[in-house]
Amino acid sequence: MPKRLYARSLIIIIAPMVLLQSVIAFVFMERHWQTVTQRLSTAVVRDIAGIIDLMDAFPQDQGYENLIRISRERLALNISILPADPLPAPGPKPFFSILDGILSEEITKQINRPFWIDTIGDSDLVEIRIQLEDRVLRVFARRSQAYASNTLIFLVWMAGSALVLLAIAILFLRNQIKPIQQLATAADSFGKGRAPPPDFKPRGAEEVRRAGAAFIVMRERIERQIEQRTTMLSGVSHDLRTILTRFKLQLALVGNKVDTEAMEQDIEDMQSMLEGYLAFARSEAEEETGTFNLERFFAKLKEEGALLERGFISSIRGEPEIHVRPNAFSRLISNLVSNSFRYAKNVSVAAEHREGWLTITIDDDGPGIPKEMRDEVFKPFFRLDEARNQDAGGTGLGLAIALDIARSHGGDITLDESPTGGLRAVVRIPA
Repeated sequence: MPKRLYARSLIIIIAPMVLLQSVIAFVFMERHWQTVTQRLSTAVVRDIAGIIDLMDAFPQDQGYENLIRISRERLALNISILPADPLPAPGPKPFFSILDGILSEEITKQINRPFWIDTIGDSDLVEIRIQLEDRVLRVFARRSQAYASNTLIFLVWMAGSALVLLAIAILFLRNQIKPIQQLATAADSFGKGRAPPPDFKPRGAEEVRRAGAAFIVMRERIERQIEQRTTMLSGVSHDLRTILTRFKLQLALVGNKVDTEAMEQDIEDMQSMLEGYLAFARSEAEEETGTFNLERFFAKLKEEGALLERGFISSIRGEPEIHVRPNAFSRLISNLVSNSFRYAKNVSVAAEHREGWLTITIDDDGPGIPKEMRDEVFKPFFRLDEARNQDAGGTGLGLAIALDIARSHGGDITLDESPTGGLRAVVRIPA
């Protein structure tokens, strides 16, 4: 069975129609066409048998003129009397030989004399030759006298009307499927963090309209929730920054009377954690989709690696330009690469863009992450006790933010062991 709804709906429409017409055609041919042809052929052969009986029972004029005239005027049969020559050799049987078979059967049953018939060709006449004792009776009858000739018209009308009705059904079905496809496209775009099509609105049948309206309400609720969360966090950020600024000012007024270095470091850590938390909660949700060039971005990462004295290699397969939220995507890759720069000497990044998907693989030669902890490191504020997230400047939000951004684009991040001995991070998103 096909997987698409449109194809399945077509099968639901076409299959019963084909089955019904097949049954009708079979019943018609079996019960009507064959029966009518049988009766017509029987009548024609009966008339021919009557002519033969007249020829044998009653004396005829020299040229059989009266018998030929009566046959033509009363029986619609054009007869002629031929010399007693041998009958022609049997011709090839037609592929669909219902008339040939029924006529042969009736002549054998009613007349029981050697005969030859010709029903092949597009002629409107059927030729029948009957071998008599000293002569041959040749009969030309109209095909319609022995054959139900309206069958082809019936089949043509049945098939033609079915095709017309099917075309109309396909047209209306396409109009009914189109709103479902638009709804799927809008939901897919929203799931990938992109703006839905501007012309989307509920259309189609009542059930499809209800689904579309429910999607619009759901999208508005999610956007309103994100907006409220962002507004609340902005207010919290403003209040906390005011307090931190006040702490810094008080420490500055204290001067050199006491050692304030540790307190200043605590304030800097608090501010760093606050900025990291706000970035994680906000997840760049308000950003619009745009074009992002991987080549230029990887060039910046290479310059950053050179400043940190780290080896950096990058490669791109496929189109370098992708459609994402640029700032968010830049933060996603930067968090992963910066994490590798912090704990490894060499980093390689390979991007592959094809068939609507972007896969970015980041390998380093650092200490890596234990297999049992690879899911835990994506939790907010989670920090490993060993090597990897233990620097003083870390907040435990880098990987959490990266994963949140990847999933907001409809993708995901997976961690594995790198062939170089460190950590491999694979980012896969639709682009």
